[in-house]
Amino acid sequence: MSDTPEPPTDAQSIPDPTDGPQYCAYTDYRSGEVPEDAVVPKNGADSEGHERAVWDALFEVEDPEMPVSVVDLGLIYDVAVTEDDAGTHAEVTMTLTYTGCPARDMLLDDVREAAASPDGVDDASVELVWSPVWSVEFVSEAGREDLREFGVSI
Repeated sequence: MSDTPEPPTDAQSIPDPTDGPQYCAYTDYRSGEVPEDAVVPKNGADSEGHERAVWDALFEVEDPEMPVSVVDLGLIYDVAVTEDDAGTHAEVTMTLTYTGCPARDMLLDDVREAAASPDGVDDASVELVWSPVWSVEFVSEAGREDLREFGVSI
């Protein structure tokens, strides 16, 4: 008789690797061409109402590795707020600095929570995209100053 445990025999006893927060959990990503007239990243400067409130909340979300907002890092590509019979919904389109970002799940959760936090916004979702690819050119001047103060040369 061997001390090696027997493998599970039914699907319910096999743990789902996507349950719970994990740094390398599977995520669907949208890809594709960006229209030539697309302006990314955005900062919400021309927004108002609920959309402005969502942008303000996103400015409070900092990258977990450095004290710079996700907006100033250029990670937020768009915010859309819609209203229907179910309430007011915010959808944030964002990217990450690189595909293997170890803080991905944390950032997505923080952005989702922040986007849903303003008064009058009932829920929020986050769409993670890789096009256009993030670049240091996307960092705002305020973000560059924050990075310099943190000791990052940019």
